[in-house]
Amino acid sequence: MVILVLNCGSSSIKYQVIRMISFDEHVLYAKGLIERIGQDEGRFVHTPMCESKHPYEVRTPIPDHTKGISMILHTLTDEKHGVIESLADLRAVGHRVAHGGEYFQDSARITREVVDKIAACAPLAPLHNPANLVGIEAISYLLPNLPQVASFDNQFHQTMPAKNFLYALPYEYYLRLRVRRYGFHGMSHKFVATKCCALTGLDPETSKVITCHLGNGASVTAMLHGKSYDTSMGFTPSDGLIMGTRCGNVDPGALLYIAEKEDLSYNKLRTMINEQSGLLGISGISSDMRDVVSAAKAGNERAQLALEMYSIRIKKFIGQYAAIMGGADLVVFTGGVGENNPWLRREVCENMEFMGIEFDAAANEDARGVDRLISRPHSKVKVMVATTDEELVIATDTFRLLKRKSE
Repeated sequence: MVILVLNCGSSSIKYQVIRMISFDEHVLYAKGLIERIGQDEGRFVHTPMCESKHPYEVRTPIPDHTKGISMILHTLTDEKHGVIESLADLRAVGHRVAHGGEYFQDSARITREVVDKIAACAPLAPLHNPANLVGIEAISYLLPNLPQVASFDNQFHQTMPAKNFLYALPYEYYLRLRVRRYGFHGMSHKFVATKCCALTGLDPETSKVITCHLGNGASVTAMLHGKSYDTSMGFTPSDGLIMGTRCGNVDPGALLYIAEKEDLSYNKLRTMINEQSGLLGISGISSDMRDVVSAAKAGNERAQLALEMYSIRIKKFIGQYAAIMGGADLVVFTGGVGENNPWLRREVCENMEFMGIEFDAAANEDARGVDRLISRPHSKVKVMVATTDEELVIATDTFRLLKRKSE
């Protein structure tokens, strides 16, 4: 079964074409990225995985997601760059959707009812769900008969107990408005936890695992006995860790104070929290970790402060989650920053011997974009760097749902 996986952002589309042979066997046909949608010049990069086909890159205006997805579909069947004979070879499209609220505890075959529920959750993930819906609608327009499946970033976290997902607000707001912690990056957390347990000989059903997904968005999850037990992101993806432009944990009283003193509207306050804070807000330089690291190395004090704040927040969550689970067996770093920043991993893991981590600084130093153990052989708590593959999780879920329907 050949599946197109789409991850639509507000101005970007990431995609993969995966042939699912079975639940345990697959072939990656191609991957690619469209970015700067709606700007003067967009960028489209397509990478086939077979040597007989050529990579493709073009810079051209891409006015909307429908045009971007149309370009992807055309390229997939192109004689020089394509990886399928015709669009009839596609059996389904799997979509990453940020927020499914409490509606979904599993991936779902897309229907009008499912679309309406995703739209209802848009205020909870304003940077993500609207873009996800645009991708779904674009496929419905371009390939109206093709089955579509939505996989939700928060579905893995639906196993959290109420003591961990509820806020200490009047209970009526949970009953009426479903205000609670939801968590995100669930597909990544589940994927790397399962993979790293297998690589280290741990049984996920009996283990205590802490996974750190660190990228422009970032979160930490405590996985107890194979299920999400707690996670750092909350009602929206702006809670928890410091991120590229998102603030993470902050006293709500401070936000009320700023809004009153600066006469900020709801929209301006939301923009400040989601788009002007985090690494960008502290450093004043960039939301990109690479830029902040370069500035810190050059002696920029605010960049150095931003990195110190970023790393210590991760360390706090690891300690907190070890406490509530009664220890930890495995800590995993993944995501663009987690996989490629040895300095950050060292900052987080050093001086953690008290909780059983014996960090291997030498193994850590050249571990970039690989699956590697970065703790010493006899460390009580194992530490790993692991590559994540959310697209494969989506393709596997899509395969499972469509196979179940056909049986």
